[in-house]
Amino acid sequence: MVTSELPTICPVVHHRYDSVRFWLENAESIVLIRQFMQACVRADLDEFASYFCEDAIWWNSPWPPVKGRAAIRETLRIGAGRMTASPWDIRHIIADGDVVMTERVDHFQIGDKRISVPCMGIFELRNGKIAAWRDYWDLKTFEAQLHGSAPANS
Repeated sequence: MVTSELPTICPVVHHRYDSVRFWLENAESIVLIRQFMQACVRADLDEFASYFCEDAIWWNSPWPPVKGRAAIRETLRIGAGRMTASPWDIRHIIADGDVVMTERVDHFQIGDKRISVPCMGIFELRNGKIAAWRDYWDLKTFEAQLHGSAPANS
């Protein structure tokens, strides 16, 4: 008899199989988001948009959510026209299946100003694509650096 399931008569083996499978699924999700973060810095519109589901939502809080791959692409186009992203520092990244959380510092160049913003991001994946991306960060931290009243964080 051939089966894709391990027999439950050996709980230790079954537990190890589940642990390895869980680790592999999470590793794939983390790799995808790390690659996406690198794509964000490159700001190639088509590459950036390719990471999203057609019906994806990007909520770059404190601004309103952007819905749909085309609108997300356009939002990046507008942002890339105003600022240049520098490599982002991922402080922590963790996944649980199709949900990935990041603690990071995003860096941007706007004119002669270097802006660094601490950020928490939540990604929900569906079939290897981003279905939802929510970033939480403080607009006042960004604006203070932009207007020269605070040093960039790192």
